[in-house]
Amino acid sequence: MPTAVVRVEALRKSYGPIQALNGISFEIEKGKIFGLLGPNGAGKTTTIKILATLVRADEGKAEIQGIDVFKEPDRARRLIGYVPQELTVDPYLTAAEHLRFYADLYHLPAAARQERMRELLELVGLTGQENRRVRSFSGGMKKKLDLACGLIHQPALILLDEPSLGLDVPVRRDLWSYMLRLKEHGITVLLCTNSMDEAERLCDEVAIVDRGGLAARGSPTTLKSQLKKDVVSLEIAPSDGDHEKKRDTLIQALSRLSRVQGVVKDGVQVKIYVESNETALPEILQCAGALSIEINTITYSRPGLDEVFLHYTGRPWTGDPKTHA
Repeated sequence: MPTAVVRVEALRKSYGPIQALNGISFEIEKGKIFGLLGPNGAGKTTTIKILATLVRADEGKAEIQGIDVFKEPDRARRLIGYVPQELTVDPYLTAAEHLRFYADLYHLPAAARQERMRELLELVGLTGQENRRVRSFSGGMKKKLDLACGLIHQPALILLDEPSLGLDVPVRRDLWSYMLRLKEHGITVLLCTNSMDEAERLCDEVAIVDRGGLAARGSPTTLKSQLKKDVVSLEIAPSDGDHEKKRDTLIQALSRLSRVQGVVKDGVQVKIYVESNETALPEILQCAGALSIEINTITYSRPGLDEVFLHYTGRPWTGDPKTHA
């Protein structure tokens, strides 16, 4: 039977009038990469900080390997490695000095320290760089060292908060490969991200966080397949004064078509959910033509996680924290 490393139950947290978490609950099985996916301000970082014992919830329960993080925070801290969004490395220390410092913090036996340091430097691709001062490292190398420091004590759970934020594409992909190697080593990972690509590539399971609650949860493949829809996206041609009215008229007409399962506005686009693009597309074009509404662009695709977010929240994905506070 699968073993849950993390159990979170009905967590609530407010900062004054702002409700950051509104009864969030989930479990993470051993050796899995579990993603909290949501836009900025959705409550992801608050969740991670509660599990890291840096923030106390107003209500609810959180356990790591059966240890209550509120009642026994010292024991819980021994089980986790935490890599925050911000870089925490010291520019004047070498990579080896960082690892030795963290080994001392976790009381790692001296006999095991060097071997553990060697393993981690190899894991994150910093072998041969251990004696360089961090001020000469690139941003990606600093993030890799942060990751190694969080793993020095062989934690049961690693908490990663936006680990690839601000990294170039090649460096981000390198970091992804190292995270997948953590899974191969049996480490359970809780990954906070607002990158759908990152969630799809790395996560065994994803919880979509919206306004402090869970909108949906499952594997990326399952979440997308549950929609049982293709997506037709269109934008009507610009017109003088009545553009919005024409778009609303088209949406109403499309909603009545037998092959259409749903229609929503997404910025300047109209997204139409159908069972099959191939059979629905001629009917959609015919509908627009009958209303004398000119289509500027039209595309079709299989649903992605952005479509899952739109389906379960009723709003398009956006990075604006005010929209998802």
